[in-house]
Amino acid sequence: MKIQDVTLTLFSWDDIPATSYGAHTGRFAGESKLGLLAITTDQGITGHAFLGSAFFPADMDGGSLIRYLKPILIGQNPLDRERLYKAMWKRVRTTTARSIGAVDVALWDIAGKVANLPIHQLLGSYRDRVPAYISSAVLASPQAYADEAQHYKALNLSAYKIHPPQVWREDIKVCEAVRKAVGDDYILMLDSVWSYDYPQALRVGHVIEDLDFYWYEDPLADADIYNYFELKKHLSIPIMATEYPAGGLDSYAPWIKERATDFLRGDVAVKGGITTLMKTAHLAEAFHLNYEVHHGGNSLNNFANLHVIMALQNTELFEVLLPSESQKYGLLQDLEIDGQGMIHAPTGPGLGAQIDFELIKRKTLGVLS
Repeated sequence: MKIQDVTLTLFSWDDIPATSYGAHTGRFAGESKLGLLAITTDQGITGHAFLGSAFFPADMDGGSLIRYLKPILIGQNPLDRERLYKAMWKRVRTTTARSIGAVDVALWDIAGKVANLPIHQLLGSYRDRVPAYISSAVLASPQAYADEAQHYKALNLSAYKIHPPQVWREDIKVCEAVRKAVGDDYILMLDSVWSYDYPQALRVGHVIEDLDFYWYEDPLADADIYNYFELKKHLSIPIMATEYPAGGLDSYAPWIKERATDFLRGDVAVKGGITTLMKTAHLAEAFHLNYEVHHGGNSLNNFANLHVIMALQNTELFEVLLPSESQKYGLLQDLEIDGQGMIHAPTGPGLGAQIDFELIKRKTLGVLS
């Protein structure tokens, strides 16, 4: 089998509601662009992935994918994923982890279709369902967070994670309001999105420690290993870092070596695909660390993340980021949470997702090839 062509169809994502997750996204709304990556083979099998998100349009990465990664792929066997993965990372200075991730997901999609199996079975399935947790946007008031948390607790969601206003005194008020609303027995997490300096992070950490939060995510600057190590020494609440900076397997090594985090973190978009996630999760397992998978930014990435989760024992939860209209687009049937708060493994070959090709055709803005 040989790869014949690699194309990226850019299509519009309309009616995105006004949303913010923090300073890294700002407040976005309206329209973005997704890219449908298609890797076609001489045996009639095509692998797909989506590139882009509601706040990071696909044309930011798409040009470098076609210019620098496509030449590596043409004429190659798509099942040689490890060799192609190594070759793509050698070009990371001219492209992006997001582009590498999209190609890697599409190659895994081909492999599943060749085997007529879902990707998680190729990886080696560990489970067929996983508990989902709700991950908030930045909301207007402590009461808004409290109301949202109560709503999803009533729907049997396993946990609620707060993306706060990112002003430390206000963030404490939000955390206190949510804990009061949901009671002492419900799992809560805080994702501060790299917004504190060390003294602020320590103050907030002591408060949510007393409120029995389950983890404390990204309180400090994304590469501040020195102060993460110091923070971890002074808090008993588990620290979660490593979601950023974007990078591959080797980006995790100093965090483990310095014992600067309790949980590792990543997703197929920012870490370079399914291959990176599996390597990292198994590395984490060797150190008895959880590898919690971040949301993927688009619908097909979330399918890819879910396949990884189904093949891991050291992941507990699946992240559902709100609002749905800023995360879900381009599929005929997206992932859904059942009445017990679980998300089930895809069963179709490859990614097992039904892409809405008619919508993409109607919304096409151009094709990069």
